[in-house]
Amino acid sequence: MATRLGPAAEADLTTATTSSATAPPVRLWLQPTVIALVVVAAFIGCYVGLQRNPQPHRVPVAVAGQELSGEMSQVLGDSVDVHPVADAATGRAEVERRDVVAALSGRAASDRLRLEVGGANGQSTTTAVKSLIGAYAHGSGQRLTTVDVVPFARFDSRGLAGFYLAFGVTLAGFVLAQNALGLANHLHLRHRFWLLSGASVAIGIVATVLAGPILGAVPAPVMPLAFALTLLAAAAAFTTKLLGTYLGPVGVPVATLLLLTVGNSTSGAAIGPDLLPSAAHAVSALLPPGAAVRAVTDLSYFHGAQAVQPLATLALWAVIAAILVGLRPRLRRRRTRVTT
Repeated sequence: MATRLGPAAEADLTTATTSSATAPPVRLWLQPTVIALVVVAAFIGCYVGLQRNPQPHRVPVAVAGQELSGEMSQVLGDSVDVHPVADAATGRAEVERRDVVAALSGRAASDRLRLEVGGANGQSTTTAVKSLIGAYAHGSGQRLTTVDVVPFARFDSRGLAGFYLAFGVTLAGFVLAQNALGLANHLHLRHRFWLLSGASVAIGIVATVLAGPILGAVPAPVMPLAFALTLLAAAAAFTTKLLGTYLGPVGVPVATLLLLTVGNSTSGAAIGPDLLPSAAHAVSALLPPGAAVRAVTDLSYFHGAQAVQPLATLALWAVIAAILVGLRPRLRRRRTRVTT
């Protein structure tokens, strides 16, 4: 005996049959797949590729004495950028101001050399300098004494706290903006601005308190560090919001590539900026994570001597992105008037 379906069941069956007969557009399958492949290729290419064979290129080193300076320039070539100084004390002062990463003193004709390094510049950079100077000393039959005059904090023995701090704050700003994009239909634009700004301040404060007073891994003064990390969170949040607003669904993956992949891999924390390939070195200080790592290092170990430029870079990213996001409704209304 045949059972007759009700009108609702027949409608559902008809819809299911129609849906199964009509395959979804290829673009719906292709776009997320391509985006995922690009992200994984970029992530592995940047993080693994940049660490494969880092080479020192014009690493700034202060050398005391004209004779030794000339010999170091001739022997080491483009590997180091020799800064001639009058004496060892002047060279040490340049290390402490982060004008150079190391200072070499001693007479070229003597059998002793003294190398003072700023270890807080990063293990990869200082290791490369010690290797280069050590090879020179060994080849010339001289004994080399190495002293770290700017060591890392006790609870940051590997010097990676700045990298993880910048990565975590960047990630928090990215996630914050991603959620704000989903609230576009629920919150007015000015409320989303308040959300991004206020949450960025909170992110900066929480990150500072955890990394500094609680964990003791980042010895920077609390207020300047909180300011730097707030700027980083705001730069990441407003940049992600900008890309998502103007590019739509593709904007978030683009932000992932720009901030979390290229930005963090070239930040100069894991691999020193002077050891990066020329293209990576060029963008290192211009992207928010790289600027933040420099600011954190300067504030922590070099009394903020070189912190103005990275802080200005972070502020420009945050302010320009916020302005462009704010202009989006006006541009959309103008385009609507033109088309009508």
